[in-house]
Amino acid sequence: MNIAFASSDGEAINQHFGWSKQFYLYEVGKDTSQLLKVIDSSQEPEGEKEKLNYKIGTIDEADIMYCTQIGPTASKMIQAAGVHPVRVAENETIKDAIVKLQDMLDDAPAPWLLRIYHKAEARSA
Repeated sequence: MNIAFASSDGEAINQHFGWSKQFYLYEVGKDTSQLLKVIDSSQEPEGEKEKLNYKIGTIDEADIMYCTQIGPTASKMIQAAGVHPVRVAENETIKDAIVKLQDMLDDAPAPWLLRIYHKAEARSA
């Protein structure tokens, strides 16, 4: 699965989706994770809807996006684009979020996570 993290430093999840200037895109498996790239999302256009479409377009490779906050309109738009938004507490580390996600996959994954995992596995096969 590809996971985008809204982060200002690459260590902590510490950004609101709409205000984040960069996203860290990781490939995460049941036992592995690796940084694929840092996505620059700072060249946003004027206008709220255009800005949201731009932000969503920058993370179109992601299956899941972690952030500290996301508005209801952005949440609906990002889900419609096929990306599952996840809100976490300010400054949760990316490393901890990945470990929690992997633990959920190993234990008893929620239906939404299982669906995303299988979709990502089929895509990479």
